[in-house]
Amino acid sequence: MDTQPLYGIKAELFKALAHPARIQILEVLAADPESTAPVAQLLGATGAEPSALSQHLAVLKKAGVVESRRAANAVFYRLTEPLVAELLGVARAFLLRRLAGGDTSPDLLAAARELPALPGASARSVLDAIRSGAATADEPEDGR
Repeated sequence: MDTQPLYGIKAELFKALAHPARIQILEVLAADPESTAPVAQLLGATGAEPSALSQHLAVLKKAGVVESRRAANAVFYRLTEPLVAELLGVARAFLLRRLAGGDTSPDLLAAARELPALPGASARSVLDAIRSGAATADEPEDGR
């Protein structure tokens, strides 16, 4: 079975996520993955210019990670499914483990630890373990 097309699709997904502004947009939406956020809220939360936000949302929409709906004069966005929030949570847990185990400035590590929690039980348990000091970059969470 030729799996190369699947890797190509996965690469396109990660390419769509590969921008700090898009990750920030997704984290705003992931704070409550079952609800929608108006563009005005995303503008305020990200500080992006309207044209830049529109472009980033278009990339995310094309990748299938967000969807939109129009109501009157407003456009609302949401994650296409809660798995996107879990993916962000796992990525954040991975980041925290990397930062905790490397030559990272204490300020950067503290800022990463202060980010709002994201949904996703598996990611949350890793985050909680890192925050409590129970897990490090060298020791798996389950102690194996």
